[in-house]
Amino acid sequence: MRPGPRLLYLALALTAVSFLTVLFNPDLSRLLVPVWAALAVASLVDAALTLPPRALRLGIEAPATGHAGQTAELTLVAEAGRPLPPLSFALDLDPALQAERHLDHDGQTARISLPVTFTRRGKHVVHGVQALWSSRFGLWEMLARRDLDQTSSVGPDISPVTSGQIAVQMLPLTDGMKEMRLRGEGSEFHQLREFQPGMDPRTIDWKRSARMRGLVARETRAEKNHQIILGIDSGHLMAERIDGLPKLDRAIHAGLAMAWAAGLGGDQVGFFSFDSRPRLWLPPSPGRTAFSRIQAVAAGMGYEAAETNHTLALTHLMGKLKRRSLVILFSDFTDSTTAELLVENTGILARHHLVLYVALRDPALETLARPDRVDIDAVARSVAAGQLLRERAMVLDRLHRLGVLCLDATPGTLTPALVSRYIDIKSRELI
Repeated sequence: MRPGPRLLYLALALTAVSFLTVLFNPDLSRLLVPVWAALAVASLVDAALTLPPRALRLGIEAPATGHAGQTAELTLVAEAGRPLPPLSFALDLDPALQAERHLDHDGQTARISLPVTFTRRGKHVVHGVQALWSSRFGLWEMLARRDLDQTSSVGPDISPVTSGQIAVQMLPLTDGMKEMRLRGEGSEFHQLREFQPGMDPRTIDWKRSARMRGLVARETRAEKNHQIILGIDSGHLMAERIDGLPKLDRAIHAGLAMAWAAGLGGDQVGFFSFDSRPRLWLPPSPGRTAFSRIQAVAAGMGYEAAETNHTLALTHLMGKLKRRSLVILFSDFTDSTTAELLVENTGILARHHLVLYVALRDPALETLARPDRVDIDAVARSVAAGQLLRERAMVLDRLHRLGVLCLDATPGTLTPALVSRYIDIKSRELI
């Protein structure tokens, strides 16, 4: 409980009147005693008629789990066993929990629901809540605080997997049968079937046709059991936020979707993370086993402040791979100078493996390059942004000329674009 603005103004005014009275007419000073007594009595009565802080019960129902980039519901509970006065709340949340931290309440209901957005992975704490309300006559301000320390465990977003989006996107590549046979002009023999008019004559197996005294065609399918490695850079550049979420989290979300798609495609998926040195390595494994292992490991990845050492990381990765693989590399660069080692070492890796380099394009940079208004500051920002975009295009072009496949996508299109590129690689049998 603390004095309110009204009580302070009254006390200051009465103090000024008392000072002037004593200074200019001391005989009237005895009349001030009842006035001060009336103010004291009014203050005590006001405090007695007001809901005391100890009678207010505060609590927060926070979701125990969540997904980075997603929104959940946080419920604030206030109870006193009597009608509540108008309240103002202040929530003490971790910075990664994005929610309205100051809100007013009309006092009619005891539960307030508000959305909270998880802006990064990890364990995030709701530390407490503080309530403020005025007394009946406005002479006091009541304060109540409750320490809660409720923890929400935030993991990677797997909504494209759980919603069936990835399975639907993989339908052009699969039969939709339980066996998940892959269609296409593949190199793996599937079965023999009677040749029908309209089929490609090049599929006729002449030796077997001679034995069976009828035309028989060979049916093939795309080869399975390829190795796919998800290489994710966790250096300081990947901690930059795009549309409210770090690049690292967006790379993890797209990587998990890719792991699920590769499991549907019959391939084995491994995981590799690096920054200033190699960090995590999971050998390739098939299907849902790989997805669950990668999900568990990715949930604990930290946001490193070190600069990425592409030479050490990619050299270490080449030593781990014993057969030709599809390496999907999530990394970032700021300009062509800092990308020199990335280009050089990715080119060396592409001599032995199929490399798909995934870059996240920042829509804000493109907006700066095309300003809506023309002034000195906007032109300066436009020139700088345009230079960065040109250097970015030059780096991607150099990688392409070295035989590296490149995918430059915005955050909203990254996951479907990556799965589509995987389907294209499988159908063309580039691995």
